[in-house]
This record gives sequence, structure tokens and C-alpha cells, in this order.
Amino acid sequence: MGKKQQATRFEDLDEADQRRARIRLAHLLETETGYRSGSLFWAEEGEPRPEFDPDRTTLTQRREAKVAALRALAAEDATFLGLGQISERTLRRMAATFEEEGLVGLADGRWTRELAGHRSIIPEFAEAIRAVHAESLHRSRLSMTTKERMIHQYVRERFGPELQEKLPHRTTLAKVWKEWFGPDGARQRYVRSAAVVEPGGSPVVVSGPGQVVVLDTTPLPVKVLDDVFGEPISADLTLALDAFTHSLVAFRLTPGSDSSVEVAMLLRDVMLPLPMRPGWGPEMEWPYPGVPAALVAEFAGHPVAGRPFFAPETFTSDHGSVYKNHHLVQVARTLGVTVLPARAMRPTDKASCERAFSGIQSLLLELLLGYRGVDVADRGADPEGDAVWTLSEMEHLLATWIVRIWQNRKLEQYAPAWDPGGQHSPNTLFAAAAARDGDPLQIPKPELYYELLPVHFVKIHPHRGVKIGGLWYSGPALWLADGASRRGGAHRGKWAVHRDPRDCREVFFELGGTWHPLRWKGLPDGDDVLAFSDSRIQQVLREAARLGLRPQDDRELLPVLLDLLRAKTPVGAWPSQWTKAELAERARELARAKAAAADRPAVPAGLRVLPGRARPEDLAQQNRRAIDADRRRRREEAVAEPPVPPPTLGEDLHARSLFTLLSDNEADGHSVPGEGEVS
Repeated sequence: MGKKQQATRFEDLDEADQRRARIRLAHLLETETGYRSGSLFWAEEGEPRPEFDPDRTTLTQRREAKVAALRALAAEDATFLGLGQISERTLRRMAATFEEEGLVGLADGRWTRELAGHRSIIPEFAEAIRAVHAESLHRSRLSMTTKERMIHQYVRERFGPELQEKLPHRTTLAKVWKEWFGPDGARQRYVRSAAVVEPGGSPVVVSGPGQVVVLDTTPLPVKVLDDVFGEPISADLTLALDAFTHSLVAFRLTPGSDSSVEVAMLLRDVMLPLPMRPGWGPEMEWPYPGVPAALVAEFAGHPVAGRPFFAPETFTSDHGSVYKNHHLVQVARTLGVTVLPARAMRPTDKASCERAFSGIQSLLLELLLGYRGVDVADRGADPEGDAVWTLSEMEHLLATWIVRIWQNRKLEQYAPAWDPGGQHSPNTLFAAAAARDGDPLQIPKPELYYELLPVHFVKIHPHRGVKIGGLWYSGPALWLADGASRRGGAHRGKWAVHRDPRDCREVFFELGGTWHPLRWKGLPDGDDVLAFSDSRIQQVLREAARLGLRPQDDRELLPVLLDLLRAKTPVGAWPSQWTKAELAERARELARAKAAAADRPAVPAGLRVLPGRARPEDLAQQNRRAIDADRRRRREEAVAEPPVPPPTLGEDLHARSLFTLLSDNEADGHSVPGEGEVS
């Protein structure tokens, strides 16, 4: 038997062979003990027979008697048992094999003959089959008939027509193809991608919570309404699932597609305790034994909900661009987390997270209005018209459902290996692990938000500040830096500035362990501008270039930005003139800015995010106020001193009246200050 072969089991025998093995065992036990059952306590009627009585015969005599009895059997019975040519040596060998291997040792090896392949597939034919398989990976999907003809072509051109005549039938070739390469049910591009991946790798054994956290993103199969305009939009659901307890330790609901910033904040949410929300009862508070809820609330600064939190050791994800960019590498280095990417085209590496998506869909999302399914062919008549849940309401619903239902739901096939038949839920598994290994309370500091943001290394301009993403930022804390940075290495002489691409109105500058916000220089003083993202900045710069602007000051970009952010155009004054794509993009931008404000430890004074759903008229009026204030400031800066107020109507008429008599001095061309005029 080869090294990679498994031992033969009794279950490998079919029903007839199992019956033959039991009859062989009965004959062997009667020879060894005198009883067909092997014990006098289960003796059959008439046992022991005189020639097999252990009190009157020896073992050798009983074996000789058994050989004579078996040779006297009918030819058909002896052939059925395979004992037609039995001898005393055969009985000794059967006894030794039964003692070592059990009942399966009495089975004839020919009953479970190992597969020897197909004798008709000689090496030349095997070469042709593998060559056609390699060629079919690069072509469109082919039928088995076409593959058979290609095999004939290969054999004929490489080995001659004589060998081609010996090729086996098409059914044999199809059978060999299925045995070697599997069935042809997958899509051609998936087969081609899977063929380049080397299988193998050592398995990861998870023994505690936080050891492996699985991340994945999928489109939310429910149409939701944005929080600004109330239009139906699509959203992405990103989950973080603990591989040991199957707890949903964090999630993010992002309008449109997510980015690396959302994933970074998702990893931070895994480490942060979830605060209790309005409407949550005491049954949703921290339930885990060993660590009192009051102690956890004291560390966190607020009552904590019943969702595990810990510092992850490893996170596993697929090969999407959002999970393998430079920012996520920086985040993993900051958090001290090891990145364990799943193998390409191997969804089993994160099957638990895929199963969680399926569970959320079947247990919750299919019950909601606006459910659009996962396939266009199975979609309802009008899922967009059925949408009633806003983005914030859907986020609150998911958070409530996870804490109250998912964390307390009984695990079926995912029960732990040490108690597969027990009653376990994600919460009870986390409590058991906490009782076994302890629960270290490692609540990160609020400044972790700034450290997880993308970093830019820039130099400080003495008059303008720092330029990041095409915009200039400045602030009082920037001038506390003493000229050039003392940083060496690849970023010699530069300062590190962190930016949240979801809200580009300000960036963050760390100096002496304290984080300082730097405002965009284009923001007007004393008024707010709606939040905008980095994609909006690129749109502003492209629009400014199209209009022929070459701005030297960011204040010149403000009218262009406000023009792009308007919700009410002067022509027609119709808010509905915005296309659905523009409404969805704007709603996504404001939702991301709202998420950035929620992640930020403290929002600086003077900046705010639109709190709730606003009317387009209010947005247009706010933009007009910002434009008027900026124009007023420019007019005041254009003159050196305030203008002289105009004269009153009476003074103006008196100065221009034809009946006014000139004084002597005025008639001579001189004017006396303070001297009145006589009419």
C-alpha cells in the first residue's frame, strides 16, 4: 500500500462481501473457541459439536476438522466464501489477521481491489489528454466531443495514425477526464483562475477568540434610502467575524463601495466596546461572567452592550483591492495585526464569514421591504419602490439584531470540537474562553483614530502651510513646528500629516504627542461648508481647469466647490434636475463624512456634518449665505480704508442748486473751511 493510501475499512465492503466476511468469522471462531459466536454465553443449539469441543480436542485437531468440513461444502458455497482451497495454514493466517485488523482482516483482498487506472490509457494517450486540458484552459468552453477530436489530432500528429487507431472510446476518455480534472460544471474564467493556484498549505488551528478575525464585504441585498434626499441607493456590508466564537464583532454599512478607511475603522471597532443605544434593554448589556459589567463600563466610559471586543491577532480577507493596499498594510503594522490572506479562488478559507452572510440574509434581510435578492432573474417587481429603510435605520437594525439575536443564537454545525453536542452560542463560547484564559481589557486610546488614517509626508510652506491632495491646509499648531522636520530616511525633512479621505475639510497634525486639526484654507470664517471627500476634490480641480482657472489661492476654488455642491440650480430652480447618480454620490459623500465624524474623538468647533435629512432648499440657502459672506469679505479687503458715506438728499440738492450765491472767497477761487454759504 502506498504512503498516501488509507487502510481498508469494513465499510468499504458491499453488502454481499460483509455477509461473506461474517460467515468466515463464524467458521474461524468455531475453530478457535468451539462456538460460532466466540463465547459459550451465546452458544447456539447443539454447540459445541463433538469435533470442535475445546474440552475434548486440541486447536490443531479443530483446525483439521474445519478444513475437512469446508472441503465437503458444495462447490457454489465454497466459491461464495472463497474457501474452496483452504488449508490449516490458511486458518492460522486468518486467526492472526483477525487479531490484528479485526473483521476487515478476514475479507479477501480482491473484494476491495485498489483502482489501477485504465490500462488502455498508455503514456502517449495520457500526454495527449494533459496537452488538450492545458490548451482548453486558454480557449472558450469546449464540449467533450471537441476535446476528444483534439486528442485524436494530437495523437495523430505526434505519434502517427497507427497509434490513433488504438485510442479508447469517447466514454472512456470522458471518464478519464472527469477522474483527472473533475466535472466541467464551473465557468471557464473560474476554471482558468483556479488552475494557476497551487493547492496545499498548512491548516490554521484556532484556539481562542481574537486569534483569527475574518473580514469580507458583500453588496447589501436590500435597497435603502439615503439620509439626505430619501432616494433609494445600494450599500455594501462589511463584516468582521471571530473564527473561534463566530461572533460578529464589528460591521460597517457603506453607501456605494467601501474603502480602506472603512476597513481600518472596522478593525478599530473590533477593539472598542459597543456602547448601549437608546431603546436597548438590560437584556442586551454585557453578560459575560468573570468581568463585572460595572468594571467594563468604568474602563469604557459608558454602558457596554453584549458584544465581544478584543485585540485581534490575525485577520483573513480575500484579495480585493480594499484589503491589500498600502494603507491597510500601514494599519496592520500600527495595530500589530498579522495579515493572513485567503488563497485565491479558495472560498473555503473564509467559509464561516460567507456562511454568516447567508445567515443574515435568510434570518433578517429577506423579511425587509426593498429586498432585491442576489440575482437579477429572481428580483421583485420594484425593489426600489418598496424601499422604506433609511441608511441610518438599517445600521441601527443590524446592530440591534446582531447583539440580541445573532450573539445568542444556538450554533448547530459550528459547535466547538470539544463539545459537539452541547448547547452553545457565540456569547457562551466567548464566556467559556474568558473563564479559561481570562479577558484582558485592552481598550484603545481615542487617538487611535488619527493613527489609522492615511499618512502624507509633506514639507511646510512658510506662508501657505501644507499641501495635501491638491489643497492647502493651515492652522495655529502648524507654526509651532520649528522649520524643517528632523526626520531622516526616505522622508527626510518632511512632516507626517494624517488625512481622512471621507472628510477633506481638515487634516490632522501630530506634534509632541498632541493632535491638532489643520483647516482647509478655502473655508470661509464663521460659516460652514458641507463636507466633501477626496473624489470631490478631484472633480473640483478638473472643473477649475476646464474653466481656465489657475488659482493661486484656495479661496478661488470655493465658488467652484459650492457650485458643484449646489442642490438647486438657478436655471429652472428644480432640485429634481439632479440625476439619480449625482444624488446617490452626494448622499454617499455625506454619509461617509458622518461616519468620519462619529469615528473622530472630538469634532473641532466650527465644523459640523449635516445631522439629518435636509431639504434641497435649505442646502441651496446655506450655500448662498457662504457665497455672500465670501464676496463681502473680498470687497472689504479690496479697499485700504472704509468708504465715505454718501451725503443726504438735502445736502446734495443744496450743493447743486442754481440759486445758491457764492461767497467772496469762493468767487475768487478760494474756499474758507467752516464758512457757511448764504443763499
